[in-house]
Amino acid sequence: MSYKGSVLITGCSDGGAGSAMASAFQNQGYRVFATSRSLKTMSKVEGMPNVRLLQLDVTKLTDIRAAAATVSEETGGSLTYLINCAARNHFMPLLDEDIETGKALYDTNVWGPLAVTQAFAPLLIKAKGTVVFITSLSGYLNVPYQGTFAASKKSEEIMAETLRLELAPFNVKVLSVVTGALKTMGQTHFDDWRLPEKSLYAPIESTIRDRARGQEGAPRMEAVDYAKRVVSEIIKGRTGKFWYGASAGAVKFGTSYLPTSLMDSGVQIKTGLDVLAKQDK
Repeated sequence: MSYKGSVLITGCSDGGAGSAMASAFQNQGYRVFATSRSLKTMSKVEGMPNVRLLQLDVTKLTDIRAAAATVSEETGGSLTYLINCAARNHFMPLLDEDIETGKALYDTNVWGPLAVTQAFAPLLIKAKGTVVFITSLSGYLNVPYQGTFAASKKSEEIMAETLRLELAPFNVKVLSVVTGALKTMGQTHFDDWRLPEKSLYAPIESTIRDRARGQEGAPRMEAVDYAKRVVSEIIKGRTGKFWYGASAGAVKFGTSYLPTSLMDSGVQIKTGLDVLAKQDK
């Protein structure tokens, strides 16, 4: 069977953007390699025509090399699109941050995508393909309790933008999708979230937990709608940065033209920091 091309997507667990993009690419006639740390988490795309499931933990070089070898063998050594979607979300005040947890977050959100891109670079060069990095609006905002996560996603974006220049001589495009809030299963990972003992933020722990769970009332885009548009832009050959998702346009405008003090006021709404400030007086 002939395909329009091939695509490998990391982070395709059910209910997330990766899974939705796997479905969208499949609908467009592409051969899709959907990956996740566990095959059991990809039931939504399992059994779809033209979709091959692969186990791939982006923090494990053995998984990465095995996936690259499999794709190379099945595609004749080429890959049209590589979508770096695997990521870990994280909420914690910076004063309470566990440094080892922060390092592990960088392994997934920064070094993982780079390692995957390095492994698949020969296939992308052969296909004159495109590397896509799913980054985040949080890298442009000083959102309380997301400092470590935001720093990791901004680091990923800086690497993506640098790779855009470094891969240009080899006719490989690079796209960073600066992503707004999405409705995904990721929020359920924070059901048991709690602060460490003796945290200065203990009086507002429930407020932080609600934000981690996505219960603060902020608008969120459906992952399916996000995937359809993003996949369309990728296929069109878009490069550079593409801002998309809930509040993406507003944040792009605000961070470009509004004073930092005004943006800070906006991101502090419903964080509970005002409650702490009153208690300290």
